[in-house]
Amino acid sequence: QVQVVESGGGLVQAGGSLRLSCTFSGLTFDDYAMGWFRQAPGKEREGVSCISWSGDTCYADSVKGRFTISRDNGKNTLYLQMNSLKPEDTAMYYCAAGIYFNAYRAPRRDEYNYWGQGTQVTVSS
Repeated sequence: QVQVVESGGGLVQAGGSLRLSCTFSGLTFDDYAMGWFRQAPGKEREGVSCISWSGDTCYADSVKGRFTISRDNGKNTLYLQMNSLKPEDTAMYYCAAGIYFNAYRAPRRDEYNYWGQGTQVTVSS
């Protein structure tokens, strides 16, 4: 049974930083691509960033240059470093594992199989 534990969300002022973490168990972590998604109230869940099993990455245009995705295969952990945060980054953030990776666009929800429970990020202006 796959288990996912997310952490790192919180309240931060605009321009600040947060780092999200996501630890997986019950799967062979380095066999999977990993992604971060977010969902603001009243909006659909959107792909933010992804990383392949070998470390290639993708980003949504809205976060390029501000967010950095990384993974530690030895710790079965995925990270999202978020800098220069904006109020429009406010959302519930979800991590996910899947078997498909595309470096040329943001990840798509239907490509991911295992999901974290979400962690809230709130950016005040």
